[in-house]
Amino acid sequence: MSIEDGVWRARWEAGRLRLGAIGRGLTDVILPPMSHDSREATAAAGLSADAWSRVVFLEDPVCDGCGAAFEYDGGDFASERCAACLAAPYGFARARAACVYDAASRGLILKFKHGDQQQFAGLFARWIGRAAAPLIDAADAVVPVPLHASRLLARRFNQAAEIARPLACASGRQYLPDSLIRARPTETQGGRSARGRRLNVKAAFVVSPAGALQVRGRRILLVDDVLTTGATAEACARALLEAGARAVDLAVIARVRTAREMPR
Repeated sequence: MSIEDGVWRARWEAGRLRLGAIGRGLTDVILPPMSHDSREATAAAGLSADAWSRVVFLEDPVCDGCGAAFEYDGGDFASERCAACLAAPYGFARARAACVYDAASRGLILKFKHGDQQQFAGLFARWIGRAAAPLIDAADAVVPVPLHASRLLARRFNQAAEIARPLACASGRQYLPDSLIRARPTETQGGRSARGRRLNVKAAFVVSPAGALQVRGRRILLVDDVLTTGATAEACARALLEAGARAVDLAVIARVRTAREMPR
């Protein structure tokens, strides 16, 4: 290629970029990017500044077993796990949550889960990608907590799958949406005790024959929206482990604070 050709190529590239920027600018004037939580226009799709400031994101150090925030005074930790996880470990090996499930995050998650506002999926996937980075790095594949066919028909989409798909794509991990199945319908977990939640999902999840071939010997990242008592995630993890998975980690948008985590 001659010097003259190189100059013309550089000019053409610069012109193409300028036209692209102008096009994006015109589009933003006609259809400005909107924040997900309000009608406020933002520089990029996300949350308004007010909504963002109210979300309590979970930063290290957190319990490696359940993702709960550690209260600390700057000293060293005797363990990477909280007392509850040391006493009674979950079926999943590790867990991370992007934020605390409270008044600020609850509304956003419920809009996504029950309000059919699927534009939140990418945002939540990015949150989890940041919070669960060590778990994602160690994972071989990503599996969403499944819905029963009847619930999926009524809701029209699986919120866990809508988060897991872009998370797997962004991290280059294999996405396995059909390996884990909810074999029987379950009642809502809301309002149930920890024991009631465990009984409600007991034997509710199975790994399909094809799924068993996909998970065997592999470390699986299980994705859900909210961690409350861990009953659903534990039932899923046990089904995956029984099917031959090497280990199962859990990543969620938010986790509910237990009584011992509440500020006094």
